[in-house]
Amino acid sequence: MDESPLRLTQSYSSSTMDYISGWCKSKRLLEGHTIIVTGANSGIGKYTALDLFQRGATVIMACRNTTKAEEAKIEIENMAVNAKVRGKLIIEKLDLSSLKSVRGFCLRMLESETRIDVLINNAGVMWCPNGRTEDGFETHIGTNHFGHALLTLLLLPRLIKSTPARVVTVASMANIVYSLDLDDINVEKTGYGGFKAYSKSKCANILFSRALHLKLQEHGINGVTTYSLHPGIVGTELGRHLDSSIISGATWVFNNVLKLMIKSSRCGAQTNIYCAVDEGCANESGHYYSECSKSIVLSKQCKNDDYALKLWDLTIEKLKLQGYDPFNTMSLDRKYLQVE
Repeated sequence: MDESPLRLTQSYSSSTMDYISGWCKSKRLLEGHTIIVTGANSGIGKYTALDLFQRGATVIMACRNTTKAEEAKIEIENMAVNAKVRGKLIIEKLDLSSLKSVRGFCLRMLESETRIDVLINNAGVMWCPNGRTEDGFETHIGTNHFGHALLTLLLLPRLIKSTPARVVTVASMANIVYSLDLDDINVEKTGYGGFKAYSKSKCANILFSRALHLKLQEHGINGVTTYSLHPGIVGTELGRHLDSSIISGATWVFNNVLKLMIKSSRCGAQTNIYCAVDEGCANESGHYYSECSKSIVLSKQCKNDDYALKLWDLTIEKLKLQGYDPFNTMSLDRKYLQVE
């Protein structure tokens, strides 16, 4: 296994996949940079935050469960106790299944942070039982796509003002299994399935990342680059709903029988880190990544720019952002940040 140049000061649990997976080799330091990581309290989000913290960045740990985030913060600080460079860890409440929570978080960020250099849309849910967010969206599309889309759009003026800046979105290879139907965004017409809904939300992640790139280009903004990625099959808490979504014992099978295919969380965080910091992809935008390199999107739909732009329009409509211009750093109307 090729060690990251920013070595951990404590041991960690590795897996067979760690030895054949891609690792971010960039030694770039990030002192003076502010980076938001959603879902930074566990899994690949926690190890992403750890790496960025050891590069000197101020890391905003945007988490639904702030108690777990406090525990993760202490763990990260302990793991980096002997690091040559340490940044700052700040915990902020963010529930992506609630647009009210997203708006409140963005308002606090825009009031407290003069710059945002990188936004890492890392948090997500997987294979949940059929349900709805408080805003009426199916749980996966509401959390994984609409929550992150609103977060990105409301923070975009600050990202543009902080150029060069990056927007990194964790998607999944699961996008190849099902296509996103814009006329059935809540997965009602064809019958609900946890994996089906998850797969469709990952299509949305890739398409929205591509659409954001296209819109930035349309507005002549080259200083903000966008990335979507597949982190690999990682042993994280995302699999906690497998028993209720599939069959009793599915979580155990995922974590044990399939363990030869599963990366550690630290390894799974590497493409996150690569897209956020590596100099090699600094001028790339709108692409999909895996194993710390540009990859091929196998889904025909996810390569369709017209469909990406249709999702963009639908997203603006569903989020009630008509009239809001996210590409003008001076145009942010506080009414879009109001917490109802």
